[in-house]
Amino acid sequence: MKIEYNNLYTHFIFTTLHRLPVIAEKHRERIEKYITGIVNNNDSQLYSIYANPEHVHFLVSRSPKLSEETLASIVAESSQKFINQSKLCDSPFAWQESSSAFSVSKSDIDKVCKYILNQPEHHRKISFMEEYETFIKFYQKTLEPAGKYGPK
Repeated sequence: MKIEYNNLYTHFIFTTLHRLPVIAEKHRERIEKYITGIVNNNDSQLYSIYANPEHVHFLVSRSPKLSEETLASIVAESSQKFINQSKLCDSPFAWQESSSAFSVSKSDIDKVCKYILNQPEHHRKISFMEEYETFIKFYQKTLEPAGKYGPK
């Protein structure tokens, strides 16, 4: 069945291999623009992005034709190739083999965009690992299973 309307907002976090800080500030914007193009060329829309030295946050409204894993793979493979061909890092660049994808409600889009765009200030206060552990704890909360027709 064709899906005509959707709200599939996903906050992705990609991490550089071994979490090494290899994304230089002087190349940050070029990498962000490239990833934006990849997302847009895959029937999705990028709302915000910020490339930190060892990780990248980006929020997208994803096409219902693409799973989170498919879009993440397309972005990772293409951007890794671009970074290496453009020699934007001193050594061969690679992403970790896995990434994170968190669903976002439409009412939280503005909040998540502000959070992503405020990464430099945010990371003056909290390390990437502290941030990541907070995300995992928040998003991996287990809820009581719903009853047959909804929450118990």
